[in-house]
Amino acid sequence: MAEILLDNVSKVFGGDVVAVDRVSLEIGDGEFLVLVGPSGCGKSTLLRVIAGLEEASEGRVEIDGRDVTDLPPRARDVAMVFQTYALYPHMTVRENLGYGLKVRKTPKHEIARRVQRVAEMLGLERLLDRRPAALSGGQRQRVAMGRAIVREPKAFLMDEPLSNLDAKLRVSMRAQLAALHARLATTTVYVTHDQIEAMTLGQRVAVMRDGRIQQVDTPQTLYNRPANLFVAAFIGSPAMNLVEAEIEDGALAFGGFRIPLPREVSPPRGRVIAGLRPEALEDAAFADPSLPRIEVRVEVVEELGADTHVIFAVDAPPVDVGEAREAAGDEETLLAVGGALFTARVDPATSARPGERLTLAVDPSRLHYFDPQTGQRLESDPVPAAAGSAS
Repeated sequence: MAEILLDNVSKVFGGDVVAVDRVSLEIGDGEFLVLVGPSGCGKSTLLRVIAGLEEASEGRVEIDGRDVTDLPPRARDVAMVFQTYALYPHMTVRENLGYGLKVRKTPKHEIARRVQRVAEMLGLERLLDRRPAALSGGQRQRVAMGRAIVREPKAFLMDEPLSNLDAKLRVSMRAQLAALHARLATTTVYVTHDQIEAMTLGQRVAVMRDGRIQQVDTPQTLYNRPANLFVAAFIGSPAMNLVEAEIEDGALAFGGFRIPLPREVSPPRGRVIAGLRPEALEDAAFADPSLPRIEVRVEVVEELGADTHVIFAVDAPPVDVGEAREAAGDEETLLAVGGALFTARVDPATSARPGERLTLAVDPSRLHYFDPQTGQRLESDPVPAAAGSAS
């Protein structure tokens, strides 16, 4: 196990293409950290800089307290798992697992011991004499991971290792990866563009955009307190509802709606971008009767079993957060609504139907506020108790 330290690391290609821009990050000993962001944000390049497969243009990389910035990959004692399985087709599973140890001239009895241990750990014992062509996608990925584990490195570096698997198998492999890390407790840096994968696997998650880290924190903190509009739009499925709004006289006004705000907090005043998670909107028939109400026209109803999503239009311009919404799977809509589209996550017993009116309850205590110019989070301050009031 080892701590990884990145100190002001940059990577520039061709003199003017900045792929990684002055990234500083500490990854704890035994931590599972996920780098997540849209395509081209620099996450894979940063991983390759840690591995030594790309040379840092500036900055410093430390692994286990040792400066490895100028060392080749072999001298860094890390193991990579790639998107492609990169298995040798002419070798058996046993030979693939032990090949890295063989080229390092590890004694044969030690190779056999480690291969057997890893095969038992990953459920590959009955597959040891098969070749990759006779394995399923999930089995091949387990072999690729086993080949990294058998080396017993100081850190694992994983570059979208599950992206070639089908949706059901990815869910299964996520659970296996989490259990494997709990067992090995080896420092792991994991790259993905899938924010659900990031949230379910990472002890901490670093959200990247344009080569820079936007926010690094626990999954729940990223979800509950996004540092800026990009993180707010990227983290969460369905994505956070965002709209330009005005705060005046203790209420939030947007698109013809007016939502009274809690008296116990003092929200920022004036023009803001307001954000509401879909679960902060509920069919009024199933909500706390004290919550404010809005009446909407339903555009789409998505019935998902345990959840139902109600999509409706708001008479206000959509907030453009660019690649964040695309990467979160929130692509441009075909609905001709002429404004922003909101999603409410409601009780599956809802009576909502497309084209009909629906009353929704809004939980104003779950509102997020962002600066329209900078996109940075704006905080709501608690209202101080009046002097002499009871404690």
